[in-house]
Amino acid sequence: MQKHLYTLRFLFLIILILGCSKQTSTHSNSIQIKGSDTMVNLAQAWAEEFMKENPEISIAVTGGGSGTGISSLISNTCDIAEVSREMKEKEIKLAESKGIMPVKFVVALDGIVVAVNPSNKVSQLTLDQLADIYTGKIKNWKDVGGHNAKIVLLSREVNSGTHVYFKEHVLRHNNPDSKEEFSPEALLLPSSQAIVDELSQNPDAIGYFGLGYKSERVKLLKIARDKNSPPIEPTIESIKNGSYPISRPLLMYTREEPTGAVKKFLDFVFSEKGQHLVQQLDFVPVTM
Repeated sequence: MQKHLYTLRFLFLIILILGCSKQTSTHSNSIQIKGSDTMVNLAQAWAEEFMKENPEISIAVTGGGSGTGISSLISNTCDIAEVSREMKEKEIKLAESKGIMPVKFVVALDGIVVAVNPSNKVSQLTLDQLADIYTGKIKNWKDVGGHNAKIVLLSREVNSGTHVYFKEHVLRHNNPDSKEEFSPEALLLPSSQAIVDELSQNPDAIGYFGLGYKSERVKLLKIARDKNSPPIEPTIESIKNGSYPISRPLLMYTREEPTGAVKKFLDFVFSEKGQHLVQQLDFVPVTM
């Protein structure tokens, strides 16, 4: 009888432990955010302000590119993936095969700016010229009204959502049948900040990055949709009204419908204070 009682107590203890373990994983007060380098400063700003109001919740933000964020979401090593492109169909299928049902949130808008060294006299380009430059068809600045020098191409690495978006929307002109690729001479840099740093030192370079990384050390180019359209300066207003031709949504994906701390954080992201931070960092709010 006593042995039977011990067995019942042991089973009750195991059930209690498992129940507590499940509750901890479901209602964790720790959030891991990984992904887009374009969004990392924005996510960090959100996290810092959110934790001031909710000190019981800790948030860790790391970059590495949109692909890294998506891989982490699929491998269950982050709670939120921050990405500057849509998840691909094969990525969604892989996630679903692992029991993860990604939920997408558009948290801000972004314009991809094209920049050169301040000494470069070129101040505007068309989308066609930009595509020809990055595919290697135009190799010298004199061919687009600049100085006689070989164009140095700076690009984000292939794992970057900014790289993917630029290829699909600029090099390939949104044509799914296009096979255009970046010139093999393009230098692949690990972050938007690295592109800004290189542009500030190299008078022959051209690069692209999110509007949030604009700097007085570089010159932003006006971009025209075609030779018959006016060149548009990249600003929050021109991105918001759709006149600037290279813009995109910035996204966050969760593994499922958010609950607990993750839901509370996303509610903050869409709040007036959260969207004001979007504007402060030179991105475009979605709810203001």
